[in-house]
Amino acid sequence: MDKLVRGGVVVSMDPAVGTLARGDVLIEDGRIAAIGPDLDAAGAEVVDARGKLVIPGFVDTHRHTWQTAFRGLGADWTFGQYRVAVHGTLGPHYRPEDVYLGNLLGRIEALNSGVTTLLDWFHRADRPENADAAIQALRDAPGRSIFCYGAAGPDIAPEIRRVRALLPGEDMALGLRGPVMSTMDETAADVALARELGLRVSMHVHGTGGWPHGDRPIAEMHERGLLDDRTTVVHGNGLSDDQLAMLADAGGSVSVSPDVELKMGFEPLIAGRALAAGIRPSLSADDCPSAGGDLFSAMRTALAAERGALTTRDVLAFATVDGAATCGLGARTGSITVGKDADLVLLDAEDPAVFPVGDAIGTIVSAGHPGLVDSVFVAGEAVKRHGKLLGPDLPALRARLLESRDRIAAAAGIPVDGSWQPQEADVTR
Repeated sequence: MDKLVRGGVVVSMDPAVGTLARGDVLIEDGRIAAIGPDLDAAGAEVVDARGKLVIPGFVDTHRHTWQTAFRGLGADWTFGQYRVAVHGTLGPHYRPEDVYLGNLLGRIEALNSGVTTLLDWFHRADRPENADAAIQALRDAPGRSIFCYGAAGPDIAPEIRRVRALLPGEDMALGLRGPVMSTMDETAADVALARELGLRVSMHVHGTGGWPHGDRPIAEMHERGLLDDRTTVVHGNGLSDDQLAMLADAGGSVSVSPDVELKMGFEPLIAGRALAAGIRPSLSADDCPSAGGDLFSAMRTALAAERGALTTRDVLAFATVDGAATCGLGARTGSITVGKDADLVLLDAEDPAVFPVGDAIGTIVSAGHPGLVDSVFVAGEAVKRHGKLLGPDLPALRARLLESRDRIAAAAGIPVDGSWQPQEADVTR
């Protein structure tokens, strides 16, 4: 049924539309058909948006969703401790059922806070069954999800081809083994495979030494023709200005995880320098053992960390329209634009935390939080209304996730009350 979102403050993030102090959004066949005041849509279901901010759905461009069961456990950890704990201690005890529950509850959590599109950077693919469980969880959760297969091991091609057959189109990306933790030849092989299969690539890059390629990994990739407009660098801390320029010239993008990067002691955030180089960054929550899973906090941290280099409009764009472009979905989502999918979030503008709303964008970035999310629509379908998620049996899923967490922790021999501090890994950043 067609819908008419009526009477809200429409923050479109489309320069041609701007912000409407009181506007309507007409949804037909899951797409935005019209935007403006007092639209006429006889027969459409009316969604009362008075007292609401109507914004594009958020886009998270990098999240290790499978780790959801251990939320908050690593809030005090360094990056070295995180690697020891998650990849060395807990990860090996994950079974497919554990992966499934982590991905499902993590995707639901993101949706609850307004993340309508999420790139799941999955690096627990030590066996095909884990990858299949992660994919099934994303399918079972509402929302638009991209499965980014974190490549590992010496012969990844057959497995990547198998998964690609399951996920055609825009539903899959490839997480590279390199360039900082594998040889450049392996990186080149991974990029060649991704190009053959039509996959976007995402790769972790941070630090300025101690890796096989020192502090010039992007330069080496540039020299070998491995960068293009389907390349996303995650973090990018420590990259020199000339390497950012190389990435920009290739049309590549950057995904910044402000909370995790600052907590784990990476180099300063690069969103401002990326902008100066001609790159529109995007935002991610990264991992919820270390940080919150919403993009409100990511926007606020990014702005505070780079005040003067960024504006509130910049960071809201990072979380919406720029995130969509990073995922190759700029023509489908990220802004309230006629013809795009109706991925919309309604925020309660009368909540004491934000009332009265003057500058809508400034209010969203400086004071927004997940508790304001009243309604979420994905391609015009309501997945949250009046503050309540529609569909999932949350009590049953919570019970199953707790059982999963406790089994993994017992198998690993660690407590889950925050008293465990893993040893620092030998990692040079």
